[in-house]
Amino acid sequence: MESHLIDSLDFHTARALLQWQVELGADEACLDAPVNRYETPKAAPKPKAAVEAAPVQAAPKVDPVAVAKAVAAGAKTLDDLRAAMGAYEHCELKRGARNLVFSDGNPAARVMIIGEAPGRDEDREGKPFVGRAGHLLDRMFDAIDMGRTAPISAQSIYITNVLPWRPPQNRDPEAAEIAMLRPFLERHVEIVAPEVIVLMGNIACQAVLGRRGITRLRGNWQEAFGKPVLPMFHPAYLLRQPSAKREAWADLLSLQAKLRSLA
Repeated sequence: MESHLIDSLDFHTARALLQWQVELGADEACLDAPVNRYETPKAAPKPKAAVEAAPVQAAPKVDPVAVAKAVAAGAKTLDDLRAAMGAYEHCELKRGARNLVFSDGNPAARVMIIGEAPGRDEDREGKPFVGRAGHLLDRMFDAIDMGRTAPISAQSIYITNVLPWRPPQNRDPEAAEIAMLRPFLERHVEIVAPEVIVLMGNIACQAVLGRRGITRLRGNWQEAFGKPVLPMFHPAYLLRQPSAKREAWADLLSLQAKLRSLA
């Protein structure tokens, strides 16, 4: 039966015809034309050549320092700067920290203190110098009638850190971390515009002055960001080395004399 006739039949009719052929002894289905099974099969047509894709260009390498400079430069206020730092994604420290530690104290203060990096207590509370070292810092400046909560701006201090995020296990910040976050620190100083900057410890001196060796630097006035800068022992060091408190007291008196000379 021709195939076009079979195609036109419904299922039940076609099934009945098939059963009739089986009853007649048909036991093999044949094609309309014989098949030469000794003939070499034709090769399958080759697929069309795929359109050659354009070469994938590698993503341009990001310079985290350049990004920080551009972002920090756009900050007009302290709130802007804090938001810019919070949105900065190129520092891995951010992923392991609880909070961004931005600042504490009075932004109108004459003195800006720059510490190193947040510790466990600072990371938990989101403020710089709140642990044992912070309590000692408050007592030190209280001795010269200054403090972060002083109601008069001339007697108040403003505190920040080189890094806003806590390094793991309180390790020292790496040079690359300091470099990428320094533009934010520089912009911070520009917005606050203090009369005097105090650098607490080696890391702050490295970030601002490009030098370490706090035992040699402390007590010697420097200049950075266009401001007088006084390196001092970090309060955490004084907790470990109480004998160094004498030098710290001398530095506080030097700071007090500098402020009087600038008044």
